[in-house]
Amino acid sequence: MTRIILFNKPFGVLSQFTDTRSPTTRPTLSGFIDMPGVYPAGRLDRDSEGLLVLTDDGKLQAKISNPKHKLTKTYLVQVEGDPQDADLAPLRAGITLKDGPTQPAKARLIDPPDLWLRDPPVRFRKSVPDRWVEITISEGRNRQVRRMTAHIGFPTLRLVRWRVGSWTLDGISPGDWVQASAADTDRR
Repeated sequence: MTRIILFNKPFGVLSQFTDTRSPTTRPTLSGFIDMPGVYPAGRLDRDSEGLLVLTDDGKLQAKISNPKHKLTKTYLVQVEGDPQDADLAPLRAGITLKDGPTQPAKARLIDPPDLWLRDPPVRFRKSVPDRWVEITISEGRNRQVRRMTAHIGFPTLRLVRWRVGSWTLDGISPGDWVQASAADTDRR
C-alpha cells in the first residue's frame, strides 16, 4: 500500500533526511518524520517553507517531481516592492532565465495570507513596501520562483509552497505532517 506524507516544512529545514555537507548539523526531515522508507518527491529550498510530499512509491515520486507530468505547484510569495497586475504579465507569458525559457505561469496579486509567523521573521523595512503574489507553475527548476520574481524586479522575501497537485497545506501546522490517502493520487 502506497504511503503518502504531506509535511509542512519549516524555514531552515533541509528537504532530506541527513546532512552530509555541513560541518554543523542543520535541521533535516529526520527531526520531524520518523517513518522509514518514505522519501521526498521533489525538493523545497532550505529558505522556503510549505508543502513537501513524501512517498514510498517510486513511480508516484517521479510523477510528482518530473516536469513532464505537468503537476502544478502553487506558491504564496511575498515580494519586495509593490508590483501591479501588469508587472506579472511576463510571468504569465513565460520568461527566459539563465537556464532557458520558463513555461507560462499563473500569477496574480493576493491579499496577505493568514500564515504562521516565520522564525526568523522576514526583514521589515518601513521605506520598502511588499506585496503577496500567488504563482502556479508546472516546472520545478532550482529556485525557479525566486528567480522569476527577481527577473521582473521584485525579489522574493518569503516563499511558501501551498499546493502540489490537489494536495494542500490546509490544516497542517509548520513541522507537522499528515498521511494522505492513496486514493487522492487518482485525482492528479
